[in-house]
Amino acid sequence: SMLVMALTACLAWPFTFQQLDVYASVRTLGFWDVTRRLCISGIVVATILGAVAFATNVPLARSFPFVCALAQGLALSAMRFSIYSTLRTARRVGRNTRNVLIVGSGPRAAQVKRMIDEHPSWGFNVMGFVDDVDTAVDPSLYNAKLFSIDHMPQLLSDMVVDRVLVATPRSMLGSIAPVLSSCSSTGVPLTLMTDLFGDYLPTPWVSRFGERPSLEFAAAHHNAFLLSVKRCIDFVGAGIALVASAPIIGLAALAIWLEDRGPIFFKQERCGLYGRPFQMLKLRTMCVDAEARKADLLELNEMDGPVFKVKRDPRITRVGAVLRRFSIDELPQLWNVLVGEMSLVGPRPPVPEEVVHYEISERRRLSMRPGITCIWQVGGRNEIGFQEWVKLDLEYIDSWSLGLDARILLKTVPAVLLARGAS
Repeated sequence: SMLVMALTACLAWPFTFQQLDVYASVRTLGFWDVTRRLCISGIVVATILGAVAFATNVPLARSFPFVCALAQGLALSAMRFSIYSTLRTARRVGRNTRNVLIVGSGPRAAQVKRMIDEHPSWGFNVMGFVDDVDTAVDPSLYNAKLFSIDHMPQLLSDMVVDRVLVATPRSMLGSIAPVLSSCSSTGVPLTLMTDLFGDYLPTPWVSRFGERPSLEFAAAHHNAFLLSVKRCIDFVGAGIALVASAPIIGLAALAIWLEDRGPIFFKQERCGLYGRPFQMLKLRTMCVDAEARKADLLELNEMDGPVFKVKRDPRITRVGAVLRRFSIDELPQLWNVLVGEMSLVGPRPPVPEEVVHYEISERRRLSMRPGITCIWQVGGRNEIGFQEWVKLDLEYIDSWSLGLDARILLKTVPAVLLARGAS
């Protein structure tokens, strides 16, 4: 078992570093970007080592895998930051530099030049600008070296160029073919500034559509490996929680049945990932004809926007009020998590009647798998308005990380026990 642990540690770090792009160039990355990648890598490796130690029953203290991962992570981070700091210092004094050509001479090209000038630690040396005009478009580049776009093959032959940066307007898309073919032929890396496609598009990443390379545009880029880890945590966590909460669910089910002899569970169609419909499970907390009576209560709605919420809903039963107060009615949703329809943490799934009235920008809250708990629930739940609700959900989607999920789960426990905002 010790050998298995040692082999796992040796393989987990390089695998995790590769998946999280830790090995990629950090020339233009900031200190916190590098730190974030290393911290996430440490959390993932510690989780892997802990799982292996549990599965192989290693004859060591349970904390050993995590201490080991921490020690290895600190050593690797110290080494990488030492190299990182040394290289940045060297670039500031003109060492370890890279020569770049900028395609374009307009505002975008001038902005790229200013960024390079403001960050001498990147070590970029601008050799000149390439365009299809005789004079630079942006006034700040009038005195810069300007080359014709038709001379691109000759420029790459006569000059030492480490990278070509394309920062042209969208109208020049049809004119940069010589640039693309020249870089491809000579093997010089090319960076395409994505605002070429307009400022309204999110940052893309390179993928493949079948056998063809493609640019993928999404409002938030989530690492596929980390999303897989999130799904594994959901599966294991929901399974353990279902077993642990079975007695509570059983007692609640008995209380529901004894009160009115009605159905124990309530199934409601909700909208999941990208609006995909699914049946969400809850313990029934309302009278049997609650859905039929909803239309009569619309004027009592206490939420703005398309959401329907009534804090003192007359349809709630006596047992249901207790179950809702401590969120016991939500426990069956662990089954939805187990089968992949929901996650432990994520935006709460809305009903189709609400989604129909969403503004187009509000539909983005459906771009991540819905969850049992999220930021707005631990921060006030029904006590916030619809717009703030959407804002917090989008904030969660844009800044999602495994660490954020862990913090929300930790805050959920006291929020449930203290019944903050529950109804």
